[in-house]
Amino acid sequence: MWLFARDPVRDFPFELSPEPPEGSPPGPWALHRGRKKATGSPVSIFVYDVKPGAEELTQVAKAAFKRLKTLRHPNILAYIDGLETDKCLHIVTEAVTPLGVYLKARAEAGGLKELELSWGLHQIVKALSFLVNDCSLIHNNVCMAAVFVDRAGEWKLGGLDYMYSAQGNGGGPPSKGIPELEQYDPPELADSSGRAVREKWSADMWRLGCLIWEVFNGPLPRAAALRNPGKIPKSLVPHYCELVGANPKVRPNPARFLQNCRAPGGFMNNRFVETNLFLEEIQIKEPAEKQKFFQELSKSLDSFPEDFCRHKVLPQLLTAFEFGNAGAVVLTPLFKVGKFLSAEEYQQKIIPVVVKMFSSTDRAMRIRLLQQMEQFIQYLDEPTVNTQIFPHVVHGFLDTNPAIREQTVKSMLLLAPKLNEANLNVELMKHFARLQAKDDQGPIRCNTTVCLGKIGSYLSASTRHRVLTSAFSRATKDPFAPSRVAGVLGFAATHNLYSMNDCAHKILPVLCGLTVDPEKSVRDQAFKAIRSFLSKLESVSEDPTQLAEVEKDVHAASSPGVGGAAASWAGWAVTGVSSLTSKLIRAHPTAAPAEASVPQRPTPEGLPAPAPTPVPATPTSSAHWETQEEDKDTAEDSSAADRWDDEDWGSLEEAESVLAQQDDWSSGGQTSRAGKTSNPDHKSSELDWSSWEAEGSWEQGWQESSSPEPPPEGTRLASEYNWGGPEPSDKGDPFAALSARQDANTQGRRRLSWPGRSARSVGGKWRPNAPRRRRPRGP
Repeated sequence: MWLFARDPVRDFPFELSPEPPEGSPPGPWALHRGRKKATGSPVSIFVYDVKPGAEELTQVAKAAFKRLKTLRHPNILAYIDGLETDKCLHIVTEAVTPLGVYLKARAEAGGLKELELSWGLHQIVKALSFLVNDCSLIHNNVCMAAVFVDRAGEWKLGGLDYMYSAQGNGGGPPSKGIPELEQYDPPELADSSGRAVREKWSADMWRLGCLIWEVFNGPLPRAAALRNPGKIPKSLVPHYCELVGANPKVRPNPARFLQNCRAPGGFMNNRFVETNLFLEEIQIKEPAEKQKFFQELSKSLDSFPEDFCRHKVLPQLLTAFEFGNAGAVVLTPLFKVGKFLSAEEYQQKIIPVVVKMFSSTDRAMRIRLLQQMEQFIQYLDEPTVNTQIFPHVVHGFLDTNPAIREQTVKSMLLLAPKLNEANLNVELMKHFARLQAKDDQGPIRCNTTVCLGKIGSYLSASTRHRVLTSAFSRATKDPFAPSRVAGVLGFAATHNLYSMNDCAHKILPVLCGLTVDPEKSVRDQAFKAIRSFLSKLESVSEDPTQLAEVEKDVHAASSPGVGGAAASWAGWAVTGVSSLTSKLIRAHPTAAPAEASVPQRPTPEGLPAPAPTPVPATPTSSAHWETQEEDKDTAEDSSAADRWDDEDWGSLEEAESVLAQQDDWSSGGQTSRAGKTSNPDHKSSELDWSSWEAEGSWEQGWQESSSPEPPPEGTRLASEYNWGGPEPSDKGDPFAALSARQDANTQGRRRLSWPGRSARSVGGKWRPNAPRRRRPRGP
């Protein structure tokens, strides 16, 4: 039986990259890129090949192997795995780049900022402080070749080949024998007498001064060049001079050097260093401190390095949300950092967190997610939106907080293109109908109409035919003036989705009624829309062959680009809606709200009653609502593009002071634009939305009721008016009896159980309000 020896290099779980070594530092080691065989994650592999006759160099390499394996510190190169054989030594660490290579690459891209350099030097000094003060070890090799940079831009101290104990155990410092490294030795080492008094950290602090000089000025040509600080920042020069002083006794301890540089006005006293220090200790911080930190973090991220945001800030944000109960405060910095990620990284790291956030019951988190949906919507696929996000978002339509309802409506602009047939054409339309008809906040009703106009092209043909005309017609009857404007502009923005018959029989009659609206902005938009629809009808009338082309989108399938073809025709029609809402919200009217009814002077007998004075739907005067369309001639000619999406939406968060002054339009005391009471909760002759859930149809909600409403109190009969004759007619109106009989019959049909209350039959005829005989009571 043959036994075959296993090859340890072949069985090693890491493999070297075929690329040549990159920037290998001077010394026994060659730096290679590599990856883990199981996962493919990148690593760095330091390789030393054992050569005959180099026993001393081999001992140095083995000592470095042992030191790196046993030392653990955030600022020291992280050991992952190793391999030691008779032929080679392999040390696997986190993926890093030599500092010299990193600085050269960044210089070509514009150079490093002082913020990055200050934090990098802070990390190296902190590593030296750990070695000297906590471990009593002398690094003995601090230089550019011993510093490495990871993917987050963190500086790591390596090059432990010549480390020795400060307590004298194991002999003195080992011999380097490499001129490139010996030039960093302090001058007192050349004094063989040993009379120079020095601290244990003196030599490493001298080498730290050499490193600082090289970071700002490039490779050190000779030791005499240290006398000229060169490009070293002025705030760092005094502390640098202490490091390269001739007297080793005055060189500061690494811990004191950090303290001096962190003093007010110091080189390391900046927001970037403070952020990093907080992140290192975030696990032991109080919840209030974390909240304050994350709130201020987003303001600083723009000035921080991209790699630092991706690889250090982002993991901390995800951890804080997952385990630290940070809540909504992490959303703003999280999405800001997400801009630096690729699409694949975004899907892997942020989307799972976002999906989980949508199921949260925290209102602050929900509203921030809705407000910032634009930043991550492009990374969400349709199955995720329909099954994991939309079912949670729709709860916002029923929320008691108006701000959440408003943001939920706005978010539908981004979600609509990704919704399936059931969610878009059934579920969403159900909530839109409820909001538009019953919501007590005028800006929400207005924004619901705005949103419906924007997503109309995504609806199916049957839903468009059933919903759009009814919804926009309802908006034109809203007591809130911007909602009426939104209804008009909604018609114009979706003009290509209506047949010519609908334009002539359904839309134009509605628009014509708005030409006498008490608000000038509504009248202006109505006239523009009427002219546009009439122009369209006239063009088809003159050339009937254009009918097929004009109605090509009416029965077309849902498409996001349906409304784009006629942008030049309806360019004016898609502006101003949200501006009007914003103006209402940002206005602070001082006038008292208008009364629901205005007392009228009594009309003399025989004269026609004057028309009731129309009362504005809102206490804000029409001047507050007039938009920049006074120069409408210029606007119609120059607006060749659809600007519906360019407008700002109204924000309920700023509207509390204004909305508090408005009459509650659902209370029944608000007078509509035509002088009639408009109450969405009242079961009027025009709309009954109370049975929406059972009916499930916009169209049914807009059917006219068959029974006529009784005339308002005080309405005079036709016979009571003077129709222009010389004297009031003494003869009764021949139609009065007919009208009375008809009214009596109607009331009799309404109250079948009590016919005697409204009329009485005498001689086979019905006489309105005839007195009834009382049956005598018994004794």
